[in-house]
Amino acid sequence: MMIKRYLAEQIQKDLEKKMVFLGGPRQVGKTTLAQSLGPLESYLNWDDSEDRERILRKELPKTKLWIFDEIHKYKQWRNYLKGLYDKNKVTKNILVTGSARLDLYRRGGDSLQGRYHFLRLHPLSLDELHSQKQSDLAALFDLGGFPEPFFSSSEIDSKRWSREYRQRVLQEDILSVERIDDIGLAELLMMRLPDLVGSPLSINSLREDLQVSHKTVTRLLEIFERFYAIFRLGAFGSPKIKSVKKEMKHYHYDWTLLKDSSAKFENLIACHLLKWCQFYEDSQGRDIQLCFFRDKEQREVDFVVVEDKKPICFIEAKLSDKKISSSLYYLKKKFPMVPAFQLLYETTHDFQSDIGVRVAPAHAALSEIKLIIAGI
Repeated sequence: MMIKRYLAEQIQKDLEKKMVFLGGPRQVGKTTLAQSLGPLESYLNWDDSEDRERILRKELPKTKLWIFDEIHKYKQWRNYLKGLYDKNKVTKNILVTGSARLDLYRRGGDSLQGRYHFLRLHPLSLDELHSQKQSDLAALFDLGGFPEPFFSSSEIDSKRWSREYRQRVLQEDILSVERIDDIGLAELLMMRLPDLVGSPLSINSLREDLQVSHKTVTRLLEIFERFYAIFRLGAFGSPKIKSVKKEMKHYHYDWTLLKDSSAKFENLIACHLLKWCQFYEDSQGRDIQLCFFRDKEQREVDFVVVEDKKPICFIEAKLSDKKISSSLYYLKKKFPMVPAFQLLYETTHDFQSDIGVRVAPAHAALSEIKLIIAGI
């Protein structure tokens, strides 16, 4: 099954002005999306020997769009693209895709500065499926948001894909770029992290569990984040509240790794929210972030969407508890004008409390939250 990906129109719009670099987790659909934007002959893959020769000889297609996949593996790729763009920017459009290393390598120099827009592609979400059905949310919950396992409609295939995917991220992406002395340690940490979703991530606890230094754990977490294995959220702070600013929480792009249903649902919601925040950051240049709230009295709210350092939405994720979270209630009273939601997984309950907290099924309320983040 094929669907039109949410970045397609933005890519086409940006290509009329600059090159477009398309980043995101491996196997999230970058190549498929790129190939859908032009004729087959416009696509050139550095990993293909024939295409590689054509690229090096500059024997490029006569199409208006040039798509370069994995070209960042070419040592001189920045200067190559700079020359192509400067000479052909009026007549040609250039789209560059690749693994997570593209995002890493593009930061290594400024020769391309001002010549491209960078967009991040995320896994599938309920709104991208054009759905407000509980059954589609359940499919995402069980199968994940990566196109291959989702469209397989098979939990067994999804589990096999997820296990293999984690190994490919480590072996093919991370270890091909980063020097890691103890591969077993990296694998152990990657396997340990899914059990820790939903709570502030304690590096000291991980250090003690793995019997390694604080520096080693910190470095590995930074590597996992750069290569789209995980993403981390910082704490929301404000003069109105005494938050714990140094703590962080983490989530996985592949939420099927999680065994605990409550943490898994929270992770799914985190991916939906991050997708929207990064889309409006990339496409509109807005200063918008996804955070969480936790104060010194241990009150905690799962998500706070922040723009220009001000909260614009509070979200709590619960499997089925319709009783409003006391922490969410507290935060809503501190910021009465900020919309607040308690999203439930399986429920028909949909109501608004006396102070304006909406308790609703996630499949029904996520579209409303997206409109709030969009500023509509």
